[in-house]
Amino acid sequence: MTWVEAIVLGVVQGLTEFLPVSSSGHLRITSAIFFGRDAGASFTAVTQLGTEAAVLIYFAKDIWRITRTWVVGIRDKSVRSSLDYRMAWYVIVGTIPIGIFGFLFKDQIRTAGRNLWLVATTLIVFAFVLAFAEYWGRQTRALENFRMRDGIVMGFAQAMALIPGVSRSGGTLTAGLLLNLTRETAARYSFLLAIPAVVLSGVFSLGDVFEPAAPGTAAPTVAMLIVATIIAFGIGYAAIAWLLRYVAHHTLYLFVLYRVALGTLVLALLMTGAIKAT
Repeated sequence: MTWVEAIVLGVVQGLTEFLPVSSSGHLRITSAIFFGRDAGASFTAVTQLGTEAAVLIYFAKDIWRITRTWVVGIRDKSVRSSLDYRMAWYVIVGTIPIGIFGFLFKDQIRTAGRNLWLVATTLIVFAFVLAFAEYWGRQTRALENFRMRDGIVMGFAQAMALIPGVSRSGGTLTAGLLLNLTRETAARYSFLLAIPAVVLSGVFSLGDVFEPAAPGTAAPTVAMLIVATIIAFGIGYAAIAWLLRYVAHHTLYLFVLYRVALGTLVLALLMTGAIKAT
């Protein structure tokens, strides 16, 4: 991997991690179009540690309050009815699906799941699913109305994002809208839900990313990986603030159009042989 490649991919990771457009899909597409190879699933998982660090800092007060309340609630029944205590359990239970599916299909995610035909198709298909959710969802339920059922459904939606092109935030936002949650409520829970899954995935992938590169992939140096992760952190922090403001006042149709346009472009490049699917 070159320094230019590492920096560009760090920027892409930071820009797209929290938007409903699939950061892993964008890293795969960017690598194929501009560098003619695949940075690999492990590179994606590790650089996501940078964007998740942004979540930890941005929501530090919320995370500390929720964690503290959960710990106290293990002993003190009087706090178990609070939203913070329940939210901790919603995040824990909602993380289980992606943990199970990620473990069961780890090899497929790292190989067949990165085929650009699949990435482009899922970008388009789930764009229409997101559009339907935006149109159909009544958005009448705020964070105070969040329930365990919502956490489980959105947890399974997050697990679908193991396929590049689906989008973790896109999947959880779609599920949240279909559950009649407001966009801002769905986005906030999506940020919290991502923390354990992405952090554990990144930590477990640290060793894999430095293994000898397979044909068609690029292995980064330690310095490159650190720089890419730091860049992803800085841009990702700004992206969180922007997205929360945006979803509070705008629909998600802009992202729907973007996903369809990008997916169509990738399909056209594949059909003309301009890029390779694997």
